[in-house]
Amino acid sequence: MHQEAFTKYLRFEKRLSPHTVISYTNDLAQFYAYLKGIYSLEDIKEVSHSIIRSWIVSLMDDKLSPRSVNRKISTLKSFYKFLVREKVLEINPMHKIQSPKNPKRLPVFVEESKMNALIEDVSFSDDFEGRRNLLIIELLYSTGMRRIELVNLKEIDINFHNCTVKVLGKRNKERLIPLTDGIITLIKEYIKERSKAVQANSDYLFLTEKGNHIYPGAVYRIVKTSLEKVTTLAKKSPHVLRHTFATHLLNNGANLNAIKELLGHANLAATQIYTHNTIEKLKSVYLKAHPKA
Repeated sequence: MHQEAFTKYLRFEKRLSPHTVISYTNDLAQFYAYLKGIYSLEDIKEVSHSIIRSWIVSLMDDKLSPRSVNRKISTLKSFYKFLVREKVLEINPMHKIQSPKNPKRLPVFVEESKMNALIEDVSFSDDFEGRRNLLIIELLYSTGMRRIELVNLKEIDINFHNCTVKVLGKRNKERLIPLTDGIITLIKEYIKERSKAVQANSDYLFLTEKGNHIYPGAVYRIVKTSLEKVTTLAKKSPHVLRHTFATHLLNNGANLNAIKELLGHANLAATQIYTHNTIEKLKSVYLKAHPKA
């Protein structure tokens, strides 16, 4: 009962994405299964901080990464905060829980030369599918938008006069991202080809070959297949292009606050991780060029 109420809270009050809601729901289901299997508990009121800590220890014993463990802890923190708000509990046992430290991971990005090779040298077919796939790559790289933001783009979101695109980000926060004349031309060519190739009554910009609204998995495969032609990176996802967008801007002198606004980050701390890539690049140049290095 509490789980269902919490799910509705996440969906309708917090307005989290369906993907995030599913993750929270799965984490809670795993937690409740542990309570029942190990302690024969079903009443959340009987769960102490030591029991919660034992679950976290079991996750770490199962070799779950600190990042994954912290995500599950975050789920429990939100859940218990909700229970206190709803007066199901008076005391929040999560106040005594500490999260394991996450190892710092630098964002993975594609080198500028390889992105140029992908856009300029790799051949995309001169038809609906080819124009769509190229536009997906170009938009992700030139705007830094998230995959779901791209999937949910509508034709009306493109301002051809001002050369901007309106993006609906996390928590329904809108932002405007500038587009180059080249991107605007690609969009116009794609729309023209789309009208000839597919029959659809959809407001969405990106469609499948059958005229349906494109789905996130299809965008992932398009990006992965395209990046495989120019890079050997282990990760070849749409999010890598978001990292690439931010890293290339920073490497070429863009202001960190401007990058924050373009990415739609809520605070500057989330954007500052890209400065580490710049520092690593400077270290590499120093070690190669300085006679005392």
